[in-house]
Amino acid sequence: MNRLASVVRHSRSLTTSTRLNRIITIKGNDEFLSKVMNSDNPVIVNFHAEWCEPCHILTPKMKELIEPNENIDLAIVDVESHAELVHTFEVKAVPAVIAVRNGLVVDKFIGLVDANMIENLIKKLDKKQ
Repeated sequence: MNRLASVVRHSRSLTTSTRLNRIITIKGNDEFLSKVMNSDNPVIVNFHAEWCEPCHILTPKMKELIEPNENIDLAIVDVESHAELVHTFEVKAVPAVIAVRNGLVVDKFIGLVDANMIENLIKKLDKKQ
């Protein structure tokens, strides 16, 4: 019973967190369409690679800055696994970040940027338009 209670308690704590579904690791084109392009919320898409050192700095910083904001989602795309998305969005270098609202790219940047630039992007997306 203790093990079952532990599993139930653990799963209950997972389902109560609203942030779990707000950071999306993209697994395929269909998921990208449904969770990014067709999202009711604006989405910041982070194209990254495991071998990319600046990505290992930018991704956690973006998670930290986006987390308090209930109106914006973060989608993470591994460029090694999603060549079609890389081609579609013309990603030439990583990290590359695009901001999508209502299925349209409204802003983007490439490379490691400071927290102010990320915060400005979040503020721009958070405005109801």
